[in-house]
Parts: sequence; structure tokens; C-alpha cells
Amino acid sequence: MTREGLKAMLSDIELEVELTRHWIGKPALNPRVIAAMTRVPRQRFLPPDMAHLAFRNGPVPIGHGQTISQPYIVALMTDLLEPEADDVVLEIGTGSGYQAAVLAELVKQVYTIEIISPLAEEASVRLAEMNYRNVEVRHADGYQGWPEHAPYDGIIVTAAAPHIPQPLIDQLKPGARLVIPVGRAGWTQELQVVEKTAEGALHTRNVLAVAFVPLTGSHADQAD
Repeated sequence: MTREGLKAMLSDIELEVELTRHWIGKPALNPRVIAAMTRVPRQRFLPPDMAHLAFRNGPVPIGHGQTISQPYIVALMTDLLEPEADDVVLEIGTGSGYQAAVLAELVKQVYTIEIISPLAEEASVRLAEMNYRNVEVRHADGYQGWPEHAPYDGIIVTAAAPHIPQPLIDQLKPGARLVIPVGRAGWTQELQVVEKTAEGALHTRNVLAVAFVPLTGSHADQAD
């Protein structure tokens, strides 16, 4: 990770936070999140021919029609999850493994699901080589979550769903948060934070308009 590239990435995140502060409801992100972003070498999560774009302020293709989200969105979604050191979290949409690595810097355990087999295999190898022992990758339909390890202290979804998957709500611990982009590809998508109360009630807040690749799977395209 080049010093200049890292500095530019952090400056872009800071600028984006300032520009969107009225929507996200805060003037700065949690310093723990920013520190985690500095420790994860983003360029290692991109194809070699795309590594020079690692620090650009935008998504970058990683193959198979998927992308690695722009640094600001990764930082924002991580911040909205409000991760704690003892948390066990679930990620839907492993991709290259970058978001999982950032989370792994902040929580006890990360379980992450990727529906595209080659991406799941590559991310698993990459994360192991980088010594992220608190991340487990599974090739599966993320819409269904990972019930064996539920309930989770937080769930983050890195692909847009037309609605919030009920299995993820069911696997969310009371008092925990789900961060997910909601909307169809090519339409307006909203980054939402869903909080589950101790009684099981849901409080949903729209945070920001976003653009994500669609969540795929056996039930992902069905209406509520």
C-alpha cells in the first residue's frame, strides 16, 4: 500500500463524509473504522491489471460482473454497522474479500458468503494468505444467510436486494443492525440501516442513495 495512495484514499473518504454529512447524520466516521481501512492493503484485493486503481474514489471491477466498492462506501457501511471487538458478524457478498478484511480488523469473527464459486475460492485463499484467521468464507446463496452461526451481532450486505431478505432478519440478534442497499439494478437504491429491538421490532432508516450490483440467488428477485 503506497503512502501516497493511502493518503489520497483517506482524503477522499473524509471529503465524501463532509459532502454527505446531512444524510449520514454525522460529521466524521468512527476512528476505529478509519484505522482499519489504513491497515488493509486494498490493492491486494484487486486483479493485478486493476491494482493501479486500488485507491480511486469509485468501484473497481474484480471479474465475474462484480466490483469492489469504493473506499468511502466500505468505510460508511462498516461505520453504520457499529462493530464492537467481541462481535460475530455476517457478510453477504464476499467478492474479493476486502470488506470482510476490514471487518476482521474490528470484530471477533466474520462469516462471509459468496454465491460465485471462483470468487469465493479466491477470497478464501487470499484472506488465509493474509493471515485473517477470524474470517470464514462459504460458497452459498447469501439470501438464506448462514443460520448455523446465528444470531449475529451485525449483518452487512454488499449487493442490492429488491427487499430485505427475511432469513437475514431472523438471524439478526436483538439490538443488532443490518446494513443493506435496497432497490433493483438500474433503479434508485437506498442504503438502509435496520435495527432490531429487544422485542423483535424493526426500525429502518434510509441513509443514502447508492448503486450496487444486484443480490442474486434463488429468492433474491422475488417480491415480499
